[in-house]
Amino acid sequence: MTAIIDYNTGNLFSLISALERVGADYRLTSDPEEIFSADSVILPGVGEASNAMSELRSRGLDKVIPLIKVPVLGICIGMQLMCSSSEEGNTECLGIFPNKVLKLKGKGIKIPHMGWNSIANTRSPLFAGIEEVAYFYFVHSFAPECNEFTAATTEYGELFSSALYKNNFYGTQFHPEKSGEMGERLLRNFIKIKI
Repeated sequence: MTAIIDYNTGNLFSLISALERVGADYRLTSDPEEIFSADSVILPGVGEASNAMSELRSRGLDKVIPLIKVPVLGICIGMQLMCSSSEEGNTECLGIFPNKVLKLKGKGIKIPHMGWNSIANTRSPLFAGIEEVAYFYFVHSFAPECNEFTAATTEYGELFSSALYKNNFYGTQFHPEKSGEMGERLLRNFIKIKI
């Protein structure tokens, strides 16, 4: 069973629909016992970093998430919250990844970055069978900097981490649930990861 962490952020319909399409058994929960007993965990999110962190803290999930031993996938702001800090609302985050989340910048770019863009420099089991130049769907104004935990990069103004990977923790800045066939393959890959 895949636990989807429920912390009152964003529309979960597209994620649930994508998990159903790939045949995943899932449960939406904020109960630590259910989260710890899951085979894998997804931290979704749409919204603003400081509000999202407040929601995690109010449910005690900021203490739970770093202790999870099964594969964890953070999507969009879910991945950003697993970083050390975010410029959005000057927010201290969970610190699972040491990356800082910075506002996108570059000459002539539109904020938010919205639409399809390619990934490069992929590594991690998430990308098994996915081409280096595959396209995924993005909607964001902030993104993690690049470092040794970067599992894919994307260029929009400047290079940023479009995926992260450390131990049992994974993250994507793009939305696999809105990224068609490649996104579904990535979700299948994630669900198959065994620690």
